[in-house]
Amino acid sequence: MSELRQPNIILCHECDLAHEVRALPSGLKAFCRRCGAHLYNARTDVFDQPLAWALGGLVLFFVANFFPFMTFKMEGREQVNNLVSGAIEFWSAGYWELAVLVFLASTLLPLCSLLLVIYVLLPLKFRKVPWMGPLALRALLALRPWAMMEVYLLGVLVAIVKLTDFADIVLGYGFYAFILLILTVTAANVTLRPDSIWLHVGIDVDNDGVQPDAQALAGCHGCGHVVPLADAERHGSTCPRCLAALHHRKPNSLSRAWALLIAAFIFYIPANVYPIMTVISFGKGTPDTIMSGVVHLIEFNQWPIAILVFFASVFVPILKILIIGYLLISVQRGSNWRPRQRTVAYRLTEFIGRWSMIDIFMISILVALVKLDAVATIEAGPGAVAFAAVVILTMLSAMAFDPRLIWDRAENAHG
Repeated sequence: MSELRQPNIILCHECDLAHEVRALPSGLKAFCRRCGAHLYNARTDVFDQPLAWALGGLVLFFVANFFPFMTFKMEGREQVNNLVSGAIEFWSAGYWELAVLVFLASTLLPLCSLLLVIYVLLPLKFRKVPWMGPLALRALLALRPWAMMEVYLLGVLVAIVKLTDFADIVLGYGFYAFILLILTVTAANVTLRPDSIWLHVGIDVDNDGVQPDAQALAGCHGCGHVVPLADAERHGSTCPRCLAALHHRKPNSLSRAWALLIAAFIFYIPANVYPIMTVISFGKGTPDTIMSGVVHLIEFNQWPIAILVFFASVFVPILKILIIGYLLISVQRGSNWRPRQRTVAYRLTEFIGRWSMIDIFMISILVALVKLDAVATIEAGPGAVAFAAVVILTMLSAMAFDPRLIWDRAENAHG
């Protein structure tokens, strides 16, 4: 395996400004001088650290999934659950959408991410290029936002707080292994350097002849490789390094983002009107909406958890809808007002989007643990399906929006 030459030009993925790539001292990072986006890191220890963390995480994954996660004890009865119990209970209750979502976000996609890291880096460690390496690395980067173990852990903690007032909760080995798994996966993601790995798994290309003229360049959406603009605008063209389809800008970015955002707004109404879960005790059911759940936490003086749930489940979804809507309107009107601040706002929506899933994960824990027949049972409600749709649709809307359009419109308005 021969290492590819480092490209001399890189385009910012958020504002499209061309930068000359320079070697950095160990531990430093390069940021866009116009919008502040992170561009690349110093290229040191490309394989060893993320590979070691991923291999350790794979061991912890099986411990977390095959050992008891938590045990619920009440009125002399107990219920033991595993990591996938919530998804199974959702499926049994007919909420297959929630079952698939919880299983993917908490179990399958984290496993796929670990396996992809090992699949890509292990052959490279022995100077072999993995088969379909570019596709595997693109898949790994695409899965990152949807593997939500740390969000799931917060949902678990909220569920524990809700249950400790009237039952005993015993944490199992699977729970502690899950915490360690989150730490190892986080470490693998932090130490993984996709820009450096592309130099090893990508097809051998040379862009030394490309000149840093931002008006004549385009960056690949898959790997960031810089090509002449004419190549990106040619129908059916693909990236010479990772074989992804080339586009100067995300196709139909505004229309797709609008469609997803409007759908999210529509689902936001039933998500707050219908109950997200129902607590049944001795034959009597008490339905809970998102806001009533926050109120109950306040009544029990659990202010920190109440603030967390309110922020993640009420404030963040509407904030995302408002920010994305504002960005879409400002781009369509050709606004040149504070493009850097608008780019930061877009970056914020991408970061906070996934954290709204706390309520869904909390419900998955509660329905799996509290199954004591007539004594106490918790069932999911239709509001949970609508709320999950809001979270997914706002995330997809943010992904469909191309932040480089902010700078295109600002430059056109200024010019």
